[in-house]
Amino acid sequence: MHDLHRAGRPSRRVPSVSTLRGGAAGVGVLLAAVATVSVATAGHDRFGQDSKPAPPPAASRSSNAPVDRGVSAVVAPMAKSAPVRVQIPALGLDSPLMSLGLLPDGTMQTPQTGFPAGWYTGAPTPGQRGPAIIAGHVDWAGHPGVFYNLRVLRPGDQVIVARTDGKAAIFQVRRVAEFAKAAFPTGAVYGDLDHAGLRLITCGGSFDQQAQSYRDDIVAFADLVGARPA
Repeated sequence: MHDLHRAGRPSRRVPSVSTLRGGAAGVGVLLAAVATVSVATAGHDRFGQDSKPAPPPAASRSSNAPVDRGVSAVVAPMAKSAPVRVQIPALGLDSPLMSLGLLPDGTMQTPQTGFPAGWYTGAPTPGQRGPAIIAGHVDWAGHPGVFYNLRVLRPGDQVIVARTDGKAAIFQVRRVAEFAKAAFPTGAVYGDLDHAGLRLITCGGSFDQQAQSYRDDIVAFADLVGARPA
């Protein structure tokens, strides 16, 4: 896999498989409020954690906590409706969405292969007020995963999420950032919002051969800017 700390902005096209680290187990996303280590087993990842994750975002809201107002506070949130597909035109990405809940040990489920992406059912649905979460693998068994090119999103790029109510929530990327897993910004990702937001998450940074995981996470922050028929 590529080291995402390298200088310069990578191309928006998915590279050939020959440019990837052959045979490496797929790695995924950090979707808990503590540092994580991705453990590669049987060709796929399970996300281990140092401790139990924080409560789901809705349960962790506090009237004293800072509120992220983003860039789209004037856009009214949408009603609750489960998402079914995510599209990112700038990346040529079009993926169905699977549901991701919690495992008995309190860690979040992850997609079982490099495709499709998944949405976390413990967070608001995309378009609702609050931070919706969509996660995907950066690679899988030596092949690019659904969010391999997430790191090259730019502010202003659109993310379109089709929902079961027949509507599509349209988000605009506000920023894309890379964070060390040990310093994951829980508040920025899961904190209260006064508008509808979206976080797209995958792994990034250099690959730790001993831990068989990436050292960082890539997070794209986006805000709801409109809606249309799906």
